[in-house]
This record gives sequence, structure tokens and C-alpha cells, in this order.
Amino acid sequence: MIEKLQKDSFELLKQLIRIQSFSKEEDKTADAIEQFLQQRGIKTYRKLNNIWAYNKHFDAAKPTLLLNSHHDTVKPNSGYTRDPYDAAVEDGRLYGLGSNDAGGCLVALVGTFLYFYEREDLNYNICLATTAEEEISGNNGLELVLPDLGELEFAIVGEPTQMNLAIAERGLLVLDCTVTGKAGHAAREEGENAIYKALKDIEWFRNYQFSKVSEVFGPLKMTVTIINAGSQHNVVPATCTFTVDVRVTDAYTNEEVLKIIRTNVDCEVRPRSIRLKPSSIDKNHPLVQAGIALGRTTYGSPTTSDQALLSIPSVKVGPGDSGRSHMADEFIYVDEVSEGIELYIKMLEPVILK
Repeated sequence: MIEKLQKDSFELLKQLIRIQSFSKEEDKTADAIEQFLQQRGIKTYRKLNNIWAYNKHFDAAKPTLLLNSHHDTVKPNSGYTRDPYDAAVEDGRLYGLGSNDAGGCLVALVGTFLYFYEREDLNYNICLATTAEEEISGNNGLELVLPDLGELEFAIVGEPTQMNLAIAERGLLVLDCTVTGKAGHAAREEGENAIYKALKDIEWFRNYQFSKVSEVFGPLKMTVTIINAGSQHNVVPATCTFTVDVRVTDAYTNEEVLKIIRTNVDCEVRPRSIRLKPSSIDKNHPLVQAGIALGRTTYGSPTTSDQALLSIPSVKVGPGDSGRSHMADEFIYVDEVSEGIELYIKMLEPVILK
């Protein structure tokens, strides 16, 4: 059965590679996934370019596990020497845009879902969600359909990790800060220089140490990355704006970090978004322990994924290598997809089977 699932999943991956599916333009890959599942007698649900389904013997009294990955891609970069949509297999590699990020993960999760689909001896329901707009952190992907999926207990998010376990992921706050002074002539003692006022707050961002330190990531990191002020050499600037990149660890929520910052600085602080939350799962969670028992390592992921939109325990794990994501002539090894299905199944069996 597993060999048939591996073959079918691999054929689905080749089909998806051949379809252009840039973020916000994933309707055709959504069609393909929907058709693939329906041809196997599975009832599917759809909202825009997001497709989801549940195991055959869904029981509302049981908790639900989410299997999630995305089917949108970035645009191919200028370094491609191959047709990004050819889905050619050479020397054990499947080439194509989205093959590694995150097509291999997505089809491996589809194969895993099919493996458990008809089982009646599950401790958990399984929800498979193949979603859109991950590459742009868009609003019409996983975030859009989460309210429709029902209550979820924990999640596997499929991203290329070489099947190692990302048990935590940094959140992201981008802060636009504004300091207001008073304009005046630079040759006279006039005005209130907004740049000088901003220096105090910039130094605070540079030097402040948050009291709680993540066991996985260490200290929370803040970096001032952009500063703008002034329009003429002889005018004291009335406004100074600067941008701060804040990489939030699992020791804090975004809201907690924002409150601490606003308490300590004088400038106006406006977050562009608080959506991209830090996430984590206890290392002692049965799913993590099952992965460790299979020889997989745990780590904290520096990259952001749809995991940041989840408020439940989640682990990011999947076939492929993050270092190949968005590269020219992107590829995934054929064996990685097959191994991904096997390892997903082996990780889940001791957790979800009675």
C-alpha cells in the first residue's frame, strides 16, 4: 500500500510542478489537488484556492490533528538554466519550481493522509489542509480557512527540513517608529531636533535585554534597519522615522513584546502586523518523541512559515532541504519524497493509533 501511495504522490508532485502557481494565482494547482482527492472518493472542501478534507470516520468526540502545507510558489529567479515547469527526473532528482518548497512536503502529507484515511482505530481525526499564499504571508491562505477547520489539537506543517523536527519558529514584528520634534533653522538655536530625540530610543533598541531567554533560540533579537529624517541641510528636522526588525522567540508573545517596547520608548510605535507569531511544541510531546526515536534531530527554525499563524502546538517537518528553497534549478530527490511518507507515517502511528 505504501509503495502505491508513494507512486501516486510522486505523480501528483510532477503534475503540480507543471502548473504555474505563484501566490494568489494557485487556482489551477488547487483544482489538481481537489481532483486528485475526489478521484479517490474523498469529500473535499474549498475556499478560494485552499483545499481541505477529513478522514473517512471523523468523530466529533475526538481531537483533530492538522496536516498542512502550501501549493503556491515564488516566481523563478533569473538564474534558472532549466524549464521551471518541466518536472524532469535526472540522476534521482526531480527538478522544477516548487519541487522542494513545498511540493515534496505537500504530496508526502497527502500520501500520509491517504494511508490513514480509512482507518477506524484512530485516537485522532485528521484534517488535511493544502493552502495558498504562504510565500507572501497572505491573508487568503491558511489564516482564511482556520476558522472553517474546526478545533485543532496540534499540527504538522510541511516545510523542507530533511525530515528533522523544527520544534520552534521565531515570530516577526516589523515596527515603524516615529519621533516628533520641531523644525527650525540650523544656524540658530531654534527647533527641537527629531534625530537627537530618536537616538535615545534607538540606543534602547540596541541595548535592551529581555528577561526571558528561549531554551531553543536564546535571547530575543531587535535590530534597527532603516532610518529617515530631514529634507535640507540647514533645517532642523521635525520628524525622524525608523524601522525595527524584531525576531520574537517562543519565550514571548508578540503582544507582550510590543507592550514592553511601548513602555520603554518615547517614540510612536506602529507594528505592521502582529500575525506572524512565534510557535513551539514541547520536546516531550509524543509526536516529537516519536520523531526522535526515529533518529530525527530537533532544532529552532529561523525561517517563517504558516506555522506562525497557528496558536496550537506544531512541528515543522518535511522532506527536502531548506537550502534549496527559491534557488535556481530547484529540485528534490525522488527518494526524499518516498522517505517523507514513510517517516510521517512512522511518527504518527504511535500517536494516533489506538
